[in-house]
Amino acid sequence: MKEKTYVCALCGKEQTLKPGEMIPDCCGLPMKLKLDKCSRPFSSETARPDADDEPCDDGTDTSE
Repeated sequence: MKEKTYVCALCGKEQTLKPGEMIPDCCGLPMKLKLDKCSRPFSSETARPDADDEPCDDGTDTSE
């Protein structure tokens, strides 16, 4: 597994963690996993067997 970067939703501070480390708190809340922006649409019509299927930020998160 590779390292993951977490970001604080309030102040924007980032922290990179090694696999197995606990998710840090910042500004009194757990930090969120920082995801890359999605570069292609996800549907059965655009699926490719050799393409990476990693999580990405599709820009629809309204929790903030």
